Amino acid sequence: MSTNEINSQALEYHASFPAGKFEVKPTKPLENQHDLSLAYTPGVATPCLEIQADAHKAYDYTGKGNLVAVITNGTAVLGLGNIGALAGKPVMEGKAVLFKKLSGVDAIDIEVDTTDVDEFCRTVRNIAPTFGGINLEDIKAPECFEIERRLKEEVDIPLMHDDQHGTAIISGAGLLNALDIQGKKIEEAKLVVNGAGAAASSCTKLYMGLGIKKENIVMVDSKGVISTSRTDLSPAKKQFATERTDIKTLADAMRGADIFLGLSVADVLTTEMVQSMNEKPIVFALANPNPEISYDKAMASRKDLIFATGRSDYPNQINNVLGFPYIFRGALDVRATAINEEMKLAATYAIAKLTKEPVPDVVNSAYGIKRLSFGPEYIIPKALDPRLLTAVAPAVAKAAMDSGVAQHHITDWDAYNDRLKKLMGYDNKMLREFTEMARKEPKRVVFAEANHANMLQAASTAMKEGICKPILLGNDELIGKLAESIGVDLSGMQIINLRHPNEEDRRIRYAQLLTEKRQREGMTYAEAHEKMFDRNYFGMMMVEAGEADAFITGTYSKYAETIQIAKEVIGIREGYKHFGAMHIMNTKCGTYFLADTLINRKPTTETLIDIAKLSYDSVRFFAKDPVIAMVSYSNFGSDNQGSPLRVHEAIKILHEQYPEIIIDGEMQMNFALNNKLRDKSYPFNKLKGREVNTIVFPNLSSANSAYKMMLEMGVAESIGPIQMGLNKPIHFTDIASSTRDIVNLTTVAVLDAIVQERRNKQ
Repeated sequence: MSTNEINSQALEYHASFPAGKFEVKPTKPLENQHDLSLAYTPGVATPCLEIQADAHKAYDYTGKGNLVAVITNGTAVLGLGNIGALAGKPVMEGKAVLFKKLSGVDAIDIEVDTTDVDEFCRTVRNIAPTFGGINLEDIKAPECFEIERRLKEEVDIPLMHDDQHGTAIISGAGLLNALDIQGKKIEEAKLVVNGAGAAASSCTKLYMGLGIKKENIVMVDSKGVISTSRTDLSPAKKQFATERTDIKTLADAMRGADIFLGLSVADVLTTEMVQSMNEKPIVFALANPNPEISYDKAMASRKDLIFATGRSDYPNQINNVLGFPYIFRGALDVRATAINEEMKLAATYAIAKLTKEPVPDVVNSAYGIKRLSFGPEYIIPKALDPRLLTAVAPAVAKAAMDSGVAQHHITDWDAYNDRLKKLMGYDNKMLREFTEMARKEPKRVVFAEANHANMLQAASTAMKEGICKPILLGNDELIGKLAESIGVDLSGMQIINLRHPNEEDRRIRYAQLLTEKRQREGMTYAEAHEKMFDRNYFGMMMVEAGEADAFITGTYSKYAETIQIAKEVIGIREGYKHFGAMHIMNTKCGTYFLADTLINRKPTTETLIDIAKLSYDSVRFFAKDPVIAMVSYSNFGSDNQGSPLRVHEAIKILHEQYPEIIIDGEMQMNFALNNKLRDKSYPFNKLKGREVNTIVFPNLSSANSAYKMMLEMGVAESIGPIQMGLNKPIHFTDIASSTRDIVNLTTVAVLDAIVQERRNKQ
């Protein structure tokens, strides 16, 4: 896309109604006179008096504790320079949006129209009581140093100049990982810094906190090497002055260096300079928009290089967005009085550690990357990694507490992590509870399609998390090659090549069992034996024979064929003629159970009754009280043909024969989810006053479309599909299932197996 196209689209993006990038929304209802009396006069006087008596009560009764001011005077905006306070407003609005989107922090941009340090500090100091934290932004050096120093002394809330410290924290995390990959010790590494502004100064200070020794640092500005022999150095530069006399230029400094940090201008670093560095060098060329050396030139200069920039179109982007939302989140949550060095270092180490963990599929998908893994082209997390919130914020909060600047102490860190996840809209507490249950009794799980990367990765992840003991079906040689290509360790996993001659005894035995089970339905031994060369038949027979506890399939298989195999081998639970599948959807509005999302295309009235009963049992299994709505495009008999009629008939029978099930319908989706609307319009309904948590759809098309629409629109995370109604734990994925989807389904399958085992012992 050309620069002109980007510029045009950017203007349209910002100008579309409503102009700008964010708005203010109320957090409390204001629907009637009573609400008004609480929100404003006379009720508002009560919290006012409470705060007057105790200033800390402002955190309890106002939004102060979740409000950050993004403040600038517009003197150093992006790479645009001193464009003025008002012209910098789009950047500050953007920062405010990132705060909200990534960490749930409310932020307001404030543009202070002055370049006078005294006036700027006075303005910020006077408005500080409004906020829980202050993010200084785009203020030029050297004034930014003085402004930050003075304000830290004058305000009692966390304050950070992100241009300085954000870059330092993120690049510091990248540096730790790069050194690890290159096999270098930080205390021995030689660092060259090109640039001596605010960011360069802060980065160098933090690197020293990480272990870089001062005698191994050479800083270069526009006039050459910053050395003790120079008489033109500011106090900020003097602290980094080298005593070496043998170097005068950047080229001199680069010879034998291990690390280059550039926070200067484009194209100042040459190929020859990179080639003159020590073996396995690290180059962070962070000038924006164009780095100190281009990506192509740097990578062509030598093969042992780790290279990072500030750009999103190359690997290893050093991006401040990895830090500031989560640093302030942690600081706000303990009501910190400052953001100190201990908190910055904690954030650095947390980000570095996160990079080494397996990358979620949601991140790979967001960046169009098949599979990220820790290495030379992945030394820092991607900006859209949702795990940053729960990795960085708790680390910062704990550091604030340990260093004595926290006014509120967190005692239950699990609960805090849960709150962070709820803050961003999704509560996976249920899944975490399932995981803990599964870890206590891990079961043998057969993964049918172990030659699929996602399923193999899921089996490995599930084993590492202690959820199951994987059994992989497939050619051991091919599985081994795949494992090597995606970095999966096969240790501890059983591999069964079901088609190998050495498995003939097992195939014979399984064929005999299946024949005995289905011989009066036309199944012959020869037919059964032939079926044992099919991974789905073989794997399900392992479960049926008691040689495995659960079975996962679906990444390759056509679900219609797999369903038929499950009926033949495992069979449908006694008392039912049908089985189905459910998805658990975690949304901002709560957890919902959707059925039937996979199995029955055009359910009859009888099928719908079975699905409703199975859904009732399944939701109870997941420790919820089921409140079920059977949905359609009509309400309570307003259409007496087709699927509405079948739903209507199913509800009638369910009400008569199963009064213990709280269920009603048919009803449109808005009436199902809005109990006030439902109760007002149809006061006779049997769900009165209750919020629906389980939705049974009239056919597969509507159910499957609904859950996939929710996923693609980003309004939900899912667990499933979870089979309901088979005699043993046989679970189906689909071709679009990510590694995490399969791991989640494995967890459910293990729980299913635990329950089956307990039932059999009764």
